[in-house]
Amino acid sequence: MEETRSDLIAAEDVLLFVNAAVTSTGQREFRSDAHRQRLSLDFLHEYVRVNYRTVYAASLALDINDHNAARVVEQLLRTAGEAGEWGPDQKRAEGRLIAARLALLPPQRVYRLFRALRAAKVSNRRTRAILRDWLAARPDLGHDAVKYRDGLKTAARHFHLPLKTGAGPAAGELGDFLFAPGVRPRYEHGLLDAHRRAHYEQGALYELPFTVAEGFAAKHGVKRSAFVERIAPRMTRRERLRTQRESGADEKGAAVRTDLSVMPLTRLALYALSLPVDERIRRRAELTGALRGAARRTAGAYAGTWGRVAAVLDDSYSSSGSGEKRRRPLGVALGGHFLLEALAAPGSYGAWWTSGRTDPLLVRPHGPTPLGTRLVDALEYAPDRLVIVSDGWDNAPPGLAGEVLRVWRTRLDGERRTTVVHLNPVYDADDFDVRRLAASVPTAGIRDAEDLPALAEIAQFAEGRTALAELQAYLDRRIENFLHGYEGGGGR
Repeated sequence: MEETRSDLIAAEDVLLFVNAAVTSTGQREFRSDAHRQRLSLDFLHEYVRVNYRTVYAASLALDINDHNAARVVEQLLRTAGEAGEWGPDQKRAEGRLIAARLALLPPQRVYRLFRALRAAKVSNRRTRAILRDWLAARPDLGHDAVKYRDGLKTAARHFHLPLKTGAGPAAGELGDFLFAPGVRPRYEHGLLDAHRRAHYEQGALYELPFTVAEGFAAKHGVKRSAFVERIAPRMTRRERLRTQRESGADEKGAAVRTDLSVMPLTRLALYALSLPVDERIRRRAELTGALRGAARRTAGAYAGTWGRVAAVLDDSYSSSGSGEKRRRPLGVALGGHFLLEALAAPGSYGAWWTSGRTDPLLVRPHGPTPLGTRLVDALEYAPDRLVIVSDGWDNAPPGLAGEVLRVWRTRLDGERRTTVVHLNPVYDADDFDVRRLAASVPTAGIRDAEDLPALAEIAQFAEGRTALAELQAYLDRRIENFLHGYEGGGGR
């Protein structure tokens, strides 16, 4: 009995960490400042790493956010000596997971990790081997030398990593570019030479990555609108999105207008919410079509397989998020709306926003959170699945949502004909978890709407009845699929 209770507590501890690692980035939330978020997150990382190191490493195979993935990698590399206490295979398993996750992280975050490891004076053989392999897999180190110059210099100097862009005379020019930029009169690598020429030749800056070219444009006094229009072909989708509104593009489109049809679902939802209401109305067909297209791509083979689905979505004032996460909770709810519509059987989806609005494209953060009332409406729809996307602060009246769910589960649906799950996009730093509505309803943290199907699956472990062995078996399956996708694809 004591062993079973110990396993249940361990499973709960692990799920606490997973929820935190999915939702929190150490930034300010609506109800807690950045300092409290960081302190809470620091404690969970330390606690789970020390007590459940194998699970801590396994979290790299889950849908945790990039901030926490980089933090897990850093902690594993800083405490490599502890891995031996968990068995001889643990270091090898960690190395495979770290390599696979680094391949998915944005390069700027990996270079930031290099600097953190240098500050911690970590430079053991395993760390150097992992980082060397990551650099070797980069498609173009010359590009990295131009765009992430400080990060690459840190890696080369502190970890003694080899730097090559080609063979023959060009083999050593990357080192010269980083550490002795005035030595060579020209470079064989196109980007390196464009960077050299951009100091005195205005036309060369349009051969550089956008973020690097911005500085040279300011140096040469190039008018912003002219620079943005000419550099547009070299901009990424995010850069196009960021500069689209500042460039004054009209509804007919301009050179910098991004292609909404290829944007990820959550980012597209946040973009739609950033637009004024009149522009959303004017571009209704374009925005709705793009959101539905992104949702169908995300649903993939699961489209139409969830049966009758009801959603309760939070657009109360707290969904405005914070200055660092502006409208993030509402963006997750909007993206989740379109994804659930795609997952439901055709014509079998109903959505209830806490504000009572019926037009998802016009939602905005406003008013209280009457989750209980909306849950009654959604349950009357008699769904096969009920999905709640909310920060869990039920306050109109307080506690009604939990009571509705309790009565539904204990008195009206004891056979569990309806699957209920609560997905919460906000980490509660004071409770070291995401806020829950009822003990009978599984809750999981969510950061991106794209992760909704996987998180609905992991939420089943959050009802307080799952032993650690069951959770570990689930993690083992996720690790196997994760590593197969990385190693089976040649490490890309």
